[in-house]
Amino acid sequence: MESPQALPRWALDLARFLPLKSQFLLSGNVRDRYPWAVADDRYAPLPLTSFLAELLRSRGIAHVLAFDPLNGFSVPLVSGIDIAAEQQFFSDRFELRWNDNLRSPASVARFFELFPDFVRNEPEPIAVLADFSSRYLVRPDLQTDDEHHWFTASLILSLDVAARPCGPDASTLFNPIVWIADQEGDLPPWFAVGNPRLRPIALPVPDRTTRGLIAKSLIPGIPGARQASEEQIAAAERSLVEQTHGLMLLDMISITELCRNEQVSIDRLDDGVRRFKLGVTENPWAKLDREKITTADSFVARRLKGQDHAVTKMLDIIKRSVIGLSGNEGRSGRPRGVAFLAGPTGTGKTELAKTVTELLFGDESAYIRFDMSEFAAEHSDQRLIGAPPGYVGYDTGGELTNAIREKPFSVVLFDEIEKAHPRILDKFLQVLDDGVLTSGRGERVYFSEAFLIFTSNLGLYRIDERGKRVPNATPADDLPSMQAKVRAEIDRFFKLEIGRPEILNRIGENIVVFDFIRDDVAAEIFDMMLAGICRQVETATGRPIDIEDSARRALQELCLADLSNGGRGVRNQLEAHFINPLARALFDAPESPAIIVRRIDHRDGLTTVELA
Repeated sequence: MESPQALPRWALDLARFLPLKSQFLLSGNVRDRYPWAVADDRYAPLPLTSFLAELLRSRGIAHVLAFDPLNGFSVPLVSGIDIAAEQQFFSDRFELRWNDNLRSPASVARFFELFPDFVRNEPEPIAVLADFSSRYLVRPDLQTDDEHHWFTASLILSLDVAARPCGPDASTLFNPIVWIADQEGDLPPWFAVGNPRLRPIALPVPDRTTRGLIAKSLIPGIPGARQASEEQIAAAERSLVEQTHGLMLLDMISITELCRNEQVSIDRLDDGVRRFKLGVTENPWAKLDREKITTADSFVARRLKGQDHAVTKMLDIIKRSVIGLSGNEGRSGRPRGVAFLAGPTGTGKTELAKTVTELLFGDESAYIRFDMSEFAAEHSDQRLIGAPPGYVGYDTGGELTNAIREKPFSVVLFDEIEKAHPRILDKFLQVLDDGVLTSGRGERVYFSEAFLIFTSNLGLYRIDERGKRVPNATPADDLPSMQAKVRAEIDRFFKLEIGRPEILNRIGENIVVFDFIRDDVAAEIFDMMLAGICRQVETATGRPIDIEDSARRALQELCLADLSNGGRGVRNQLEAHFINPLARALFDAPESPAIIVRRIDHRDGLTTVELA
């Protein structure tokens, strides 16, 4: 008999209540496999009916019969059982007739017709497994006359029958009926809820211990396992257990079958898991140009000015992601990378996200962006993951889940995350913790190869003791002081204002605080943007452009007078004081071989460009 310590918690619960309850309702993860000890610390993954048969027989139940609406009655296969003898027993007691497929065809009506005989059988205790019982009714909340009669009789019988001394050590046992349903609500609520003789038991997805039991039996079947050392075998077992967090044992079996079919060796087990989860054979992260990432500081500096500390920290996160060190505590399914970019507006947070995308995938537009201000309503989470069954939009799926399913290797930008409803933020807990999100259609979408970037303007303002919104950090603060103030306000927002400290805990130390745009940095941004505008003018007109020094100084003074909006404000000022008046001047001026800007003048709220 299997030791109790090796049984899942739900199985121990069932075994404990066999002397006390006449019926059980199992729901949840009922279509998985379950480990049963066979020999030498080896476990066989059994279907639920076979696992239950082994468990019940080990607890004193003499005979176990299963029923489902398609095949009728059958005897679950268990170790050491004489199928012919078991079939003869049920034939003699209940007049079942068996075909060549070891089945006794019967309808749901015939099952309920025999129900009183099952629960009153003597002297040997028997158990009946009512599998797929979710399909015994058309609608649980609106039963037909026959369905109502069936379950009413079952309810009365569950209360009428008594336990008898027939178990091990003369313990009392019922003839238990085990209902196996997808969800607890699939049976009539008046039958399942409040019944003192029915024990509802939820079956969860397998935990780490359960996955570890099966991993020992699965790893030897992967190519290269026979030649591997004990250390390699042990490492592969740990890897399989870690990477299948949240998956079923059936999924683990499928992963090993995929490895055998596609000749994925034991030292490339990660590839097998990735292929199963994402349906792709290539790993773009493994093909990234490491030399390009090593020298990325100069690449990023061409586009992002004055944020060297932010660039360094972001590149550290990227390098960790490329190596594959983003998971922790055995959670290797977490996203490849997570970064939370905070700080003043216009300082380059979104620009850094675009630059990272170009660095990783060669195209800055390849990132997936969500403006979280559009998700301020409580029920807007349906836009991200899709509407549940029965609601409008169920067939279309969610914007986020669809995007990740189509592009599992991607940078995902969640802009202004603090503007989303707290219920939306709750969706990120599972993503940050397990790297998975369940869509409205019940499909699991994996984020294990995605790089997530959150941006926020949190921390620049705070609420004072009078309830007024006042500046929290200003350009007068040096960078360390400004970072400390912003971090403190971010902590306050997540912990006190919205009550979601767990989200902050998942992000950890990946918060990158951007500095204000200082005068010297603003001048660099001005030069970079103006050069880009000049190249655009030359491309559009086919003529070279030159700006005289005096005009350039006047333009710079206009554009850098107010840096409260950061680099984005500089761009807006260039549009107002250079692009628009230059377009006006070019449109009105006669054609010339070159464009020479001699003077820029700003009077009465209007800027004019004088050409030579």
